[in-house]
Amino acid sequence: MYIVSACLAGLNTRYDGKDALDERVRELVAGGRALPVCPEQLAGLGTPRAPVEFSSGSGGGLLEMKARAVGSDGVDYTEAFIRGAREVLRLARLYGIEQAVLKDGSPSCGVTYVYSGGSRCDGRGVCAELLAKNGIKVMTVDSLC
Repeated sequence: MYIVSACLAGLNTRYDGKDALDERVRELVAGGRALPVCPEQLAGLGTPRAPVEFSSGSGGGLLEMKARAVGSDGVDYTEAFIRGAREVLRLARLYGIEQAVLKDGSPSCGVTYVYSGGSRCDGRGVCAELLAKNGIKVMTVDSLC
């Protein structure tokens, strides 16, 4: 069983209220092989919401409190992003999930890249980082066969 980014399953959970549907992920969910989650919604953030970037670095820096997650509206969302990541980890543990298919580029779910200081940079989102640090394999949809 997988944890998957809810937007990839076709749910309108992205910051802009759109989905990022990937048919492979939708099939995993429809077949009962994946649990769709949105760390940002689990943290209590609404949809749509302001786009968020890291002040510097990536999700690892956020977990170490060396970076902040700041929205285009100027609000500091650091605590919410950490809270959402912890909720996803709690669900993964509750369901015995060992793999996650996440939306690359997201400040929560990015697997290979995120946005920081207005630029795309290598690194993981805060949820992807927390899952990986706890032994859960994180991957992009391109890793699915």
